[in-house]
Amino acid sequence: MMPAARLRAVALPVVAAALVSGVLGVQIAHGGGDFVPARSASPCAHRAVTSVSTGIEGLSEQLVLLGLDGAACRLHVTREALALDLAQSRTPTDAQVNAVRAGLLDAVNRMKAEGKLPPASELTDEALDNSNLNGLVKAAIRALPDSLINSALKTDDVLRRTINDLDLRALLANLDDPDELSRQINAAVTKAVKDALVARLRDLL
Repeated sequence: MMPAARLRAVALPVVAAALVSGVLGVQIAHGGGDFVPARSASPCAHRAVTSVSTGIEGLSEQLVLLGLDGAACRLHVTREALALDLAQSRTPTDAQVNAVRAGLLDAVNRMKAEGKLPPASELTDEALDNSNLNGLVKAAIRALPDSLINSALKTDDVLRRTINDLDLRALLANLDDPDELSRQINAAVTKAVKDALVARLRDLL
């Protein structure tokens, strides 16, 4: 081996070691030496939730996130552990079904108390857009005053009826992986809320 090549062969490992030591030194100086794996958030902690969606879907997303936290808290597990258990067993227990329903109902109460539930009139157009009502009926409903819609339909009441009518046992038994829990319940709640709004708006005519 030529002297220059031998020098490079010796120098490269030394340079690499020096770079690694430098990076480790910076990490430790900034608290990297105290690294602890992140823990799952406590489902019983009162935390704010947001949604990237709007309208009924966004409302449902927030409701489901709070509801699953509430369910996990009741069962004394993390939300992640609840989702994993449901996906693996594919046979939800009575305790799990009851906890999810109770958690969703508690979420409605919390969102109402915090002023986060929109009036029913704000959800009317979206619900009608996704309905199979004929154009004349849709037009007649849209012509109703917001005050009439809001006095006849309370968003929290619609949500509670929707949650109580959901077949949660079948829904929870249909999970293929833990990541599907929030998405599947959210999709079911979104559709059920739209259907419930349309049915009750139709009764106002």
